[in-house]
Amino acid sequence: MTSEPIPAPLADICVAGVGLTPVGEHWDRSLRELALEAITAARLDADGLRPHVLYVGNMLAPALSGQTHLGVLLADFAGLRGIEAASFEAAGASGGVALRQACLALAAGAVDSALVVGVEKITDRIGSSVNAALAGAADADSEAVQGITASAQAALLMRRYQHEYAVPPDGLAGFSLIAHANAVASPHAFYRRALRPEDYARAPKVSDPVNLYDAAPVADGAAALLLTRSDRYPSGSPAPPVRILASSVATMPLAIHDQDDPLGFAAAVLSTGRAYVQAGLQPEQVDLFELHDLFSIYAALALEAAGFASRGQGWRLATSGAIARDGRIPISTFGGSKARGDCGGGTGVYQVAEVVLQLQGRAGEAQVAGAQVGMAQCIGGAGSTVVTHILARTEVPLSSPDSS
Repeated sequence: MTSEPIPAPLADICVAGVGLTPVGEHWDRSLRELALEAITAARLDADGLRPHVLYVGNMLAPALSGQTHLGVLLADFAGLRGIEAASFEAAGASGGVALRQACLALAAGAVDSALVVGVEKITDRIGSSVNAALAGAADADSEAVQGITASAQAALLMRRYQHEYAVPPDGLAGFSLIAHANAVASPHAFYRRALRPEDYARAPKVSDPVNLYDAAPVADGAAALLLTRSDRYPSGSPAPPVRILASSVATMPLAIHDQDDPLGFAAAVLSTGRAYVQAGLQPEQVDLFELHDLFSIYAALALEAAGFASRGQGWRLATSGAIARDGRIPISTFGGSKARGDCGGGTGVYQVAEVVLQLQGRAGEAQVAGAQVGMAQCIGGAGSTVVTHILARTEVPLSSPDSS
């Protein structure tokens, strides 16, 4: 076997603009309309910068909206005819993969600016058709055909975790409580209501031992990022630039039974490890972590895989206050998937946009004080695809040519 390659540092890539739509049940809005709202906001935030490429992250449009070929659809609808456009699918990691491709294009010097939009429209369908579409993130031949769901996968992992590490029934409750507390101050969150411990304790089981508050709601939404290099950073932007220091993707087998150690979250270990090397940072230098808390157990496993807790001890961070907004490693600062709502393929873009707002000091009441370095990580399947990005605030003066 060859040794693990050393990731090369990224070229000078900045986030010039972000755009977010509120997450929710947008029955009256189409997929393209949600995407346009986010794209328009991101371009406005970037002082009108016109992108050279458009990369789309989406998971469910073919199954729920009957729509493929999203790149050209959204480019046309956004008035960007003629540019390169393509879409990427990696289940819940789709948005992160699209952003990764934009970073590679910029780092290679192929383009000067790139627009990334993550969009999901869940409410085009209801009931069993949605569950069937979501089950497509599992192995169709050996898992989905047996009726497995995402919550059932999480239940398998959660029960094993509780058994191996003697975790009490309410040991993971803190992840939900903190996410909902943070969402109160988040204008784009689906559920802006705090939870009490007794709410968690009374919640019905979704897939034992996963209860209603251990699982994130799936919802509609779109988020967009406009990336460029420092020499094209908009001179009219009032916000300090944020640089993407690392972009990393890693994969493990799709089916849980094919993974050597499902509780090890090996793809997350690889993805974060490569990102740390690329950024030249250690876990203790990260000020906040937007992890993919699609289920509470995923939050615990992600914290362990990223080096913030030892094996089997991630759940304790939720009981100690370490992951609260004023704690050592704040997570889900705008509510996370648990309270912001999970937008499938759009999740990874929402996360990075939220990190950018934190690092620029534009998070309002959700602000993490003194944040300089942030990390975002999205997950496809039960830890099968993991995408990690590390970003940092920079005070280096930037100039920009005409943004037209």
